[in-house]
Amino acid sequence: MIEKIKDNLFRIEIPLPQNPLKALNSYFIRGEHRNLLIDTGFNRDECREAMDQALKELDIDMENTDIFITHIHSDHSGLAGYLAGPGTTVYTGEYTRNGLCDPDGMSYFGDLVKQSGLLEMGLTNDLSIHPGYKFRTMQVNNVKTVQNGDLIQVGDYSLQCINTTGHAPDHMCLYDKKHKLLFSGDHILGKITPNNTIWGVPWKIQVDYLAQYFNSLDIINGLDIELTLPSHRGMITDCYKRIEELKRHHHNRLQNILDILGKDSMTGAQVASQMHWDIDVKTWDQFPLAQKLFASGEALSHLNHLLFTGVVTNRLQDGVVYYQKV
Repeated sequence: MIEKIKDNLFRIEIPLPQNPLKALNSYFIRGEHRNLLIDTGFNRDECREAMDQALKELDIDMENTDIFITHIHSDHSGLAGYLAGPGTTVYTGEYTRNGLCDPDGMSYFGDLVKQSGLLEMGLTNDLSIHPGYKFRTMQVNNVKTVQNGDLIQVGDYSLQCINTTGHAPDHMCLYDKKHKLLFSGDHILGKITPNNTIWGVPWKIQVDYLAQYFNSLDIINGLDIELTLPSHRGMITDCYKRIEELKRHHHNRLQNILDILGKDSMTGAQVASQMHWDIDVKTWDQFPLAQKLFASGEALSHLNHLLFTGVVTNRLQDGVVYYQKV
């Protein structure tokens, strides 16, 4: 499905089969000399077919079209290698650039599954189960790293790169001051909350990604925005209200995790198994393997924040990390 949002600005809906996100919003901006495509969809047949059809309907030539990838997740970057021609520049952050140039990375996955307690629960440490790996892009050439504050001019749109670390280490939003328009990627979503995880193994993690997510929300809160275009679901007309809702959601989740811990010592996966999730299954055992991984990552990001703020402690025992309240 293609929707015209403003002059020379279109939303392309790319289906994400067997995925609770349902679809990705890819955005196309038509310029005088160069066009820009923002995010792509998974590297799988259904996404390729939908994108190819949209390119045909909009009469898009990838030789004069550049690509902007908001972050490394494969539903955003999976088709970058397929779409990028010799004349295409792919803009993205440094972490994502490394992933696009070396799509077989993610070397810490096995340690993450072990240290989170998921291996003890029966989750395999075989990386091929991870949809982000399974539907990753082929290697991408001509990738240009953007920095916070960089401008990309596309026709009448002057897009400022805004570093919004949290959901991913180098998540980037695009902001057009003139049109009061924000392309929010997965940083701000309307009806669903972005998954926040840790990007590394629990015992060695040195970054409080949840705190960085809060800081990034504050940065966006200071911009003059009338319309927010997220990567999933519908457009957002009041991003300031949504920012407050997202903050409240995560603070409630932090308290919920403290209640779950009680006086016990628990792994990230054990905590995740007792949290409330908006997924159409009744028990933790019924969670799809990938969803157990995402849920445990979410639990770990909050436990890590509580660790950084001195509310919980952790210990490494037999290769598994356990958390308990101070």
